[in-house]
Amino acid sequence: MSTSAKFKQKRVISVFVLAMLNVSIMASLRNLPLVAELGYSMIFFFALVAICFLLPCALISAELATGWPKSGGIYVWVREALGDRWGFFAIWMQWVHNVTWFPAILSFIAATLAYVFQPSLAENKYFVLATVLVFFWGMTLINYLGLKTSSLISTIGVIAGTIVPGIFIIGLGCMWVLGDNTLQIHFSTTEIIPKFELSNFVFLAGLFLAFSGLEVSAAYAGEVKNPGRNYPRAIILAAIITFTLFFLGSLSIGVVVPKEKISLVAGLMEALRIFLDYYNIAWILPVLAILLVMGSIAEVNSWIMGPIKALYTTSTHGNLPPCFQNLNKHGTPTHLLLFQAIIVTIATFVILYTPSISVAYWILSALSAQMYLLMYLLMFIAAIRLRYSHPQIPRSYQIPHKHRGIWLVGSVGMLATLFGIFIGFIPPAQLRVGSLLFYESFLIIGLIVMAGIPLLIFQLRKPSWFSIENQE
Repeated sequence: MSTSAKFKQKRVISVFVLAMLNVSIMASLRNLPLVAELGYSMIFFFALVAICFLLPCALISAELATGWPKSGGIYVWVREALGDRWGFFAIWMQWVHNVTWFPAILSFIAATLAYVFQPSLAENKYFVLATVLVFFWGMTLINYLGLKTSSLISTIGVIAGTIVPGIFIIGLGCMWVLGDNTLQIHFSTTEIIPKFELSNFVFLAGLFLAFSGLEVSAAYAGEVKNPGRNYPRAIILAAIITFTLFFLGSLSIGVVVPKEKISLVAGLMEALRIFLDYYNIAWILPVLAILLVMGSIAEVNSWIMGPIKALYTTSTHGNLPPCFQNLNKHGTPTHLLLFQAIIVTIATFVILYTPSISVAYWILSALSAQMYLLMYLLMFIAAIRLRYSHPQIPRSYQIPHKHRGIWLVGSVGMLATLFGIFIGFIPPAQLRVGSLLFYESFLIIGLIVMAGIPLLIFQLRKPSWFSIENQE
């Protein structure tokens, strides 16, 4: 096939399609109870995270993606700036944060399913543990056999399981506020600014995780028509949609469920039950639960293989041991999938050693956020470094001002990222985490082990690790 023919067949992604891709990556209704814990001060926290983290991520992702539109995304950017070791470290952290994120989102699925059959099961640790393991190993086996979720099915899952229920929840919240009902959130300007105590900022770690993922769509930057204009527009549109969905959806939960009674896992279903019982349409609850489960499964399934594929590409530079380079007849890196499933299984058992499902959900989310933020720290550093080391590379979109702009945006992003990592170590005052020693040990040891593995692998790599494809 000629080059021109290939070019004609190349798909051009519109602003809307790219925006929806980013929404599907970031927006998840399971995060609404976590944000609702912040009360009316969520306005302050939303603004803080949007300005100090979401905006720098969007601008820097847009610049790097249009300057290096190769497949590999964060791996390529950091490798170009800081070398192969840190490029491998960055892509590893982007992947490995999922191993604690998977149990968290799957525990949401378990709690949602419980509301269809037996609501009391939502706080049953063994039910949640079994559901998480069955769903994850089932989806792993599906990917093991090479069955991929099509873009159509993924889009339907996101719309049916995230956007539609989200709009429905926001609508119910508006009706509740406009009606003569008791509000659990006091809409007072004095409530917007929280007391500046570290315990009040703990849930920011969850917000960082909720707004992460913009860089994942960077692999599509080369397929976007007029990327210098459209890629940033798609990023901004996705950020606005996600921000609006999170903010109004969280308010809708906060106005009906007292802050001290919000369950991080089952809070969404609790709020829906109160709404639907009040309006005498409780029969819709099982339908909404199934839609939410569909949306979450589509989200998990879309993440279960993508980061694995990205990690596998590093084998061409000899960064993965031969045991992780195995491909089956469907082109699936089966040993990496199995390794991922084993780590997820081990992480899931934290559910049995925490006082409640909400605490388990939080500690898994906090560790996931800290690992992911380490990757973002390298991304901000790489963006600044590339302005000096590769100034000749044309960027279709570039942060204004040669050096001052990138230093300002990158520095704000780095400071926010470091604060997010630090704040994750502080237990939330709203949750009874039980043993402080277990809480801190789980986070510290988990972070050290997960960050140490890629550095150890890189240190031990050998010439024989280069993949067969690369040798040819």
